[in-house]
Amino acid sequence: MRVDSRFLFLNLGHAVDHLMMLLFPAVAVIMAVEMDASYAEILVLSTGGFIAFGAFSLPAGWLADRWSRETMLAVFFIGIGAMTALTGFAQERWQIAVCLFLIGMFAAIYHPVGIAMVSQGAAAAGGKVGRRLGVNGVWGNMGVAASALVAGALADLAGWRMAFLVPGVIAIAIGLLWIAHCRSSAGQAATQAGATARKSGAEPSADWKMVLTVVFIATAFGGFIFNATTISLPKVFDDKQVASLAVSGTEAGSLIALVYAVAAFTQIAVGHLIDRYSAKLVFLLLAIGDVAIFLVAAQVTGSVMLAVSLAMMMLVFGQIPITDTLVARNTPEHWRGRVYAIKYVLSFAIAATAVPAISGLHAYGAGFSTLFLICAACAAVIAVAVAFLPRTRPLAVQAGE
Repeated sequence: MRVDSRFLFLNLGHAVDHLMMLLFPAVAVIMAVEMDASYAEILVLSTGGFIAFGAFSLPAGWLADRWSRETMLAVFFIGIGAMTALTGFAQERWQIAVCLFLIGMFAAIYHPVGIAMVSQGAAAAGGKVGRRLGVNGVWGNMGVAASALVAGALADLAGWRMAFLVPGVIAIAIGLLWIAHCRSSAGQAATQAGATARKSGAEPSADWKMVLTVVFIATAFGGFIFNATTISLPKVFDDKQVASLAVSGTEAGSLIALVYAVAAFTQIAVGHLIDRYSAKLVFLLLAIGDVAIFLVAAQVTGSVMLAVSLAMMMLVFGQIPITDTLVARNTPEHWRGRVYAIKYVLSFAIAATAVPAISGLHAYGAGFSTLFLICAACAAVIAVAVAFLPRTRPLAVQAGE
């Protein structure tokens, strides 16, 4: 079987993107102790990074559509790796905040660029856009899972600075390998095929405006849910006595990583379902399930919270390939990158509010039960929006894609 090396790099990029963005929240508890500060005071340093994660998506998508997606992906790998490694040398809180902002700026490149490239390759995968995006989504969530495990293990072994230095160097190495791949004959052929597809001038689907309205509403509220759950889970495990099942940072990180890793594979199942059945029905069932599980999460503790966390993350992760597939099915290739950029600007801009929300709730003693009730309300809004999703005929996959 021939390995699709281009798809492999795109998947690695998704993993690296989420890994780097969640390294800091994963070690925030340890850093707070070393810096003689509260968890809320340390976590809030990442606010600028999450804002940049959304704000820079739009220029990244515009540049990729007008210039080169392949070059932008190289900038992503090298830039995010260098800034992550630099964070390991920071001494003052303001230096950490600046480094996290720069990580967010480079991290913003991946989604509008990488996801557009993943959907662009759908023809080679038999037109199965949902399945292809589902596989790519699993890699992204493996980066989420690895953040807790990698950060916990490296912090236990050599301190929190190595939790930034080691992944940073690895990302730079992957970037150099990507550049070499793009210069190969196979890489140049794929680049030319993508450029040809973007010049085809296809029209969007008939109901694209309504579809994208629903997608953007779901993306905005889903972005808050995604960040609220992935950022807070390490501390949730501590506050709700789940971490009592472990005795070290590595073991606690392993529990969290297990939850993320198992939940991630939901995306492959969902991708398969939306390629065969109604995306609207699948989306609606997941959103309603989200409402129910968040209400339960607000009430439970201990080992029960571990099981609830797994179900919660399965529902959260399962929705990710649906909105990306709806965009791919209803927009033409030549402006798809910009649509993804707008989508992720909304997602990450709203998601950035999760950081001050978590910090504020924790500082004022409201706890994570209140956070889960807020997430339940967000999931209810998504369910209502999805109910208005039209049943559209997707665009035919272009020959050049």
